[in-house]
Amino acid sequence: MSDGPTTQTETITDARAAFRYPAFLKFQAARFFIVVATEMQAVAVGWQVYEITKRPLDLGLVGLAQFLPGILLFLVSGHVADRFNRRNLLILCDVGFATCFALLLAITLRSAVSIAAVFAVLVLLGVVRSFNGPVSRAMLPHLVPPEHFAGSVPWASSIFQAATILGPILGGLIYAFFEHWFRPGSGPVAVYACAVAAAGLAIALTLQLPEQEKQRARPAANLSTVFAGFRYIWREKLIFGAISLDLFAVLLGGAVALLPVYAREILNAGPWALGILRSAPGVGAGMMAIAIAHRPLKNRAGATMLWCVAGFGLCTVIFGVSHSFAISLLALFLVGATDMVSVIVRATLIQVKTPDEMRGRVNAVDMIFIGASNELGQFESGITAQWFGAVPAVILGGIGAIVVTGLWAWMFPQLRKVNELTMKEE
Repeated sequence: MSDGPTTQTETITDARAAFRYPAFLKFQAARFFIVVATEMQAVAVGWQVYEITKRPLDLGLVGLAQFLPGILLFLVSGHVADRFNRRNLLILCDVGFATCFALLLAITLRSAVSIAAVFAVLVLLGVVRSFNGPVSRAMLPHLVPPEHFAGSVPWASSIFQAATILGPILGGLIYAFFEHWFRPGSGPVAVYACAVAAAGLAIALTLQLPEQEKQRARPAANLSTVFAGFRYIWREKLIFGAISLDLFAVLLGGAVALLPVYAREILNAGPWALGILRSAPGVGAGMMAIAIAHRPLKNRAGATMLWCVAGFGLCTVIFGVSHSFAISLLALFLVGATDMVSVIVRATLIQVKTPDEMRGRVNAVDMIFIGASNELGQFESGITAQWFGAVPAVILGGIGAIVVTGLWAWMFPQLRKVNELTMKEE
């Protein structure tokens, strides 16, 4: 530790310390390409399915098809992440992503697209994601030394959000360009082909990660160890409160599933607008992550998180009532920015407080909460939009997120009392 005052240059250098480690760079680059590919695919699938069926409910089913495998496999996937070589598992997951994108490409190249076949591939994609999440998150603490881990979390989130920004924009623009300048139906073909290529780059980068891992205790293959992650989260009320808050807030306040409806029928725009709208939360989240990386949450982190989740609900309501593309874009930008605070607080708490031999199982449970809030939230949005219409569904969801924030602030006082997010030596 330096005896003298820390200069601004030294602070910035230390904030970027994670980038001095090649394994961190290669891992994040591979993750970037996978997320870009999945986001491109999501834009193409959403527009393609709604173009064929014209039913908001089917947009909800897109999320449900990807969520159900995670519910069925999260205990197994977390156990596998703790028991086997995580680098090799990550390579298998990248190959699985590439296979799913290639199958969507093959289905679309047929003269008549089978919606049932599309949903079957989405289920397979959900299986791959159920293993990829716990494995990739459990690897992160080993890519940088402990003293630089807390600073690496916002950067990892920033890279992830950069991919969520670029992916939808590329997907929407590629889809619109090929549909306009080439034959009808060529838009999704081009998007899926690009997704396969991006997944191939991810595979090449993951193969360059170190093969050897630090020695860790291997859990026995029995029900007790499989359920250990769930029991750990239940005991740690601070972690349980943080991840369940995110679950219910995003479950109710998720408007992303209905973006094809908004782009097409409310804002009277095309797939290019869908891509831009879908990327707006990522822009907000990415900018917030970079800001937190340079200026960490040093005081009242828990209270700040709660206020930001309430802001997430309010911005969702604003998006719901908007008929202006600019206002809708700004609202989604703020949705992403406010949500990122919760993401960073939760991710740091989980990684810092969980023993390494349990990180796979604990992260598997957390991924179920995240999947429930995102994919199951899409299903909830699709159903409520089918019943009440897209605008009431989004408004009610945003109000619900605000109410949940108030309830969690009362039920989990530990969240309000979190002050600093610091990495402690094990």
